[in-house]
Amino acid sequence: MKVKELIDTWEKHASTRLTAHELAIRLPLRDAARIAALAEMYPLRSERELIAELLSAALDELETSLPYVQGARVIAEDDQGDPIYEDVGPTPRFHALTRKHLRRLESET
Repeated sequence: MKVKELIDTWEKHASTRLTAHELAIRLPLRDAARIAALAEMYPLRSERELIAELLSAALDELETSLPYVQGARVIAEDDQGDPIYEDVGPTPRFHALTRKHLRRLESET
């Protein structure tokens, strides 16, 4: 989900699976004030929900921003028959590590 799509989501109630443990963080004052402002603007959302959704949207954007690094191996062809090379940049590693930690977190619940 993109950050700009969050406002539409905040107008509705949404739920998702949560981890068994909590992560506690201390926010810079300005960020805490902005979260409080959003919670006042969107009273159907708690500050925790807002933080979780903002973090999720930021991680989605980070994932799409990871650089593609062309490898030597052709893994497919596009519609015009041109080769598509494997990505040897950080994206495949990020996906693999995400799957690893998702399995671990799912086993804890």
